[in-house]
Amino acid sequence: MDEETRRNWQIVAMPPGAEWSGRARYAAAMYFYQRGEMAADVLEVYRICSRLDAEDPVSVLRRWRIGADWIAKLEAFRNA
Repeated sequence: MDEETRRNWQIVAMPPGAEWSGRARYAAAMYFYQRGEMAADVLEVYRICSRLDAEDPVSVLRRWRIGADWIAKLEAFRNA
């Protein structure tokens, strides 16, 4: 994994709550979407959550029952 990809994984996996974290997660999500690693509906959840720093997009994905493959990738990164 190259440094840019690793950094974007770190950003997209940031816990909610920090100021501007929603926007940072959305920017990283856009990186993965443009690489073809994230579906459009998952990116839309990150967009919606981008102004809500305290909202966890993964929780939203689970509630809406979408993005299971993305959640699995994210959990694999977190557990690596």
